[in-house]
Formats: sequence, C-alpha cells, structure tokens
Amino acid sequence: MHLPRRCQAGSQFLCGPLTLRGCHWFLLARPGPAERRWPRGIMSLVAEAFVTQIAAAEPWPENAALYQQLKEEQILLSDNASSLAVQAFLQMCNLPVQVVCRANAEYMSPSGKVPFIRVGNQVVSELGPIVQFVKAKGHSLSDGLNEVQKAEMKAYMELVNNMLLTAELYLQWCDDTTVEEITHPRYGSPYPWPLNRILAYQKQWEVRRKMKAIGWAGKSLEQVLEDVDQCCQALSQRLGTQPYFFNKQPTELDALVFGHLFTILTTQLTSDELSEKVKNYSNLVAFCRRIEQHYFEDHDKDSSASAASRSSKSYLPS
Repeated sequence: MHLPRRCQAGSQFLCGPLTLRGCHWFLLARPGPAERRWPRGIMSLVAEAFVTQIAAAEPWPENAALYQQLKEEQILLSDNASSLAVQAFLQMCNLPVQVVCRANAEYMSPSGKVPFIRVGNQVVSELGPIVQFVKAKGHSLSDGLNEVQKAEMKAYMELVNNMLLTAELYLQWCDDTTVEEITHPRYGSPYPWPLNRILAYQKQWEVRRKMKAIGWAGKSLEQVLEDVDQCCQALSQRLGTQPYFFNKQPTELDALVFGHLFTILTTQLTSDELSEKVKNYSNLVAFCRRIEQHYFEDHDKDSSASAASRSSKSYLPS
C-alpha cells in the first residue's frame, strides 16, 4: 500500500494520534488540498488497511501485556469477567501475555474500558477488537467454522454481552446493597477522599444512564436474575454434552462465556443468588472447570490469571 507523496520537507502533513476501533496509532494528519477531496469513508478504509498491514507484518512478541485494574482490591465483577475472557482467548491461541494491574487502567484504555493489550507500539481494547487484531496476525479460533456457524457464534456472543454483562453492571451499580458494600469501596479504593467518592458516583451515574437507555433501569433484581437464568439455559442447551460450543475446538465464544461464568461462580457478592443461577446448569460448571484446568492450570502457573484461577478453584461446585 502506498501513502500519498506529500510526506516530505515542507509538506502540510503532521504526525498526530488516531484512534481506530480501540487501537491507538500515530498516522499522518492535516492532508493537503488534493487529499482533502478523498471521501471520508475511503480515507477510513485506507487507514484501516494500513493498520491491518502493520499488525500482520509483526510477529507476536514475548512481552505482550494485558492491563486491568488492581486484582485484589479494585477490579469489579464485570471488568474481571471481561479481562478473564481476553486472557482465555489468548491462551487458546497459544499467545503469551503478561497481566499488568494498574489503578488507572480504565483511564489508560483507548476506549475507556478494560482490558486492553499492548503489543509492541499497538494498543487494543476489548475482546472484539482484540480478536480482529489477533486474526490480522494469523491467529484465529473460528476459521474452521462455516458461515452459518460463524453467524450462530456471533449471535450467542451478543446474547452473553446483552444479558450476562448487562446483568453484572446492573448488580454492581443499581443494586443498592451491592453498591454500598462492594462497588463504591472497591472502585474508589486506590484514591484518597473525596476523589474516591466522586469517581464512584460519576461511574454510577454513567452506568445508570446506560441502563435507562436500554430499558433496564426499571427492572427489579428478580427480573435481572431471571434474565441471567434464561441466558444460562440457552447456553446450556447449545453446549449440550460437547466439550466446547462448537464440538472439539474452542472459539472466541468459549472464551467469552468462560470469562463471565467463571467470574460469577468465583466472586464473593452480598448474596449467592447470581452464582446459584449458573450452578443450576451442571454442564456449564463442568465447562468452566475444563477450560480452567486446560488453559490456566496447565499453562504458565506463575501468571496472574493462573494464580487468580487457582485461588478461586475451591468456589467451583464439584
């Protein structure tokens, strides 16, 4: 791919930051008159192709890092689940990654969400963009699926995000008992008063505004738990007696489901109502144990993900 030829002395091009789908890049900005005539959509496609070429050309480094909040005292249920899903995905791709905990990880992320990975000079956040980024480097868990199976996989991933992730956010920020006893103390723990309270209330306002927009603000906790049960029922029926959702090989759906279900099963909350919904489906519990043993206990046992997985193991029902 060729860039415009105005990259020379006296050019109007300047180096500046550009964010593409959760990626931070430094590309050329302020094009001259000729380049300004390019439609915005074409420029976006050109930039995306440029990003993909760079990503594909560089091998996966040994010092790749995954960033999340502080594990013991700060990270919340939903972020922990999302982080574990990405860790599981990378383990399934056999790509090494070091988990780095930072109090300000949420503010370091290009999308404002965790986790995010740093691979060389490239930063990518959230599971979806990370899957695409890894695919550009030649690693994919779903290449063996046909088009119908890929569409089905994406539908179930949407189900998990729309039900489980949203239920986790609701429980964290809309259930008053959980908010007071767990969410506010943990979320603001790295910061002094009054900043800890200000940041927690700001985040709570943002999440509750989102809940109102999607129609969850008026739901009771019982209704949310019923949604979780229906989601688990659908996942249980799709999994059946198979080791993974698409038979013998894991896909990004398996990584996503594991991240959320395992975290729900192993996180101490104000009550066991949420985890009990998952425990009602023995094949889902066995699925979590299978992935934990194969991709965490049998891999790098010194990693943060493995340590967290092993320390939480006793919470999984037999």
